[in-house]
Amino acid sequence: MPSKSRLSRPVKAVSAVLLLVAAIGVGTWLHAIDRSAGETWHAVGADEPDRIDVNASVQRVDTVAREVVLRVLIVPRGRLGDEEGLVPAADLKLLNSSNLRGDQIFPARQRISSVDLPIALSSGTVTDYPFDSYRTRIQFAAEENGHPVPVLLTLDKVDSLFALSIIGYDGLSGMGTLDVRFGRSISVLVFATFMMITMWAVAIAVLVGARSLVSRRRGLVWPAFGFMAATLFALAGFRNIAPGSPPIGSLLDYTAFLWAEAVIALSVVVSVVAGALTEHARSVPR
Repeated sequence: MPSKSRLSRPVKAVSAVLLLVAAIGVGTWLHAIDRSAGETWHAVGADEPDRIDVNASVQRVDTVAREVVLRVLIVPRGRLGDEEGLVPAADLKLLNSSNLRGDQIFPARQRISSVDLPIALSSGTVTDYPFDSYRTRIQFAAEENGHPVPVLLTLDKVDSLFALSIIGYDGLSGMGTLDVRFGRSISVLVFATFMMITMWAVAIAVLVGARSLVSRRRGLVWPAFGFMAATLFALAGFRNIAPGSPPIGSLLDYTAFLWAEAVIALSVVVSVVAGALTEHARSVPR
């Protein structure tokens, strides 16, 4: 028997180390996927010597305001600008698909600076969090002194809370058009799923503890009641750190948070009432 005990300790130690390495490996793999998605860019339009490069970067996806904010920098190429593409040779007008802000005008021989453009989201609802997704059309065209010029649109993203995918594109007629879908990033999905599992696990733990107190007639065990009441408020704070700050009434609430709070609150009330009745029964002389 002692030899078996000595053999089991190394096996347990090796198993723990392997589990730790596996957890770190999975985390590193998920981080690599998120990072590669953030470094991905998409291009559409006319690749001609004399053109306007429109470099657009997704800065923020605002699900509550239902808009995506693009930081846009245009670079005139060839005869349309100087050698470095910092100054347009003539007046340029950038036509965009934003219904929240008008077209942008860049005067001739003045240095070009980036602009932030809000683009409205056309579908999706934030209450589907963390499985919500949104679509929009990002479209740019350009004119020089009233005459259309070719556009090459390049799109990437900075917002780490969302993943970007292209569901359609159109580079004809000298314009750059991308139909884009935004969904929660892998890191957000993993963390939100972890939150839902944790909420249910804590609620079940409190329920099991309450059942033990009631079935064994332990009376008023105040440390246990303090733990149960603390989890009731701790889960509310835990829910508020959900990435993206989803509003109350989202899928996260209806599948985990609200149920967990109800289970914990009911467990506390039943435990206290049963404990009080038990203490009263003990105090009554027979």
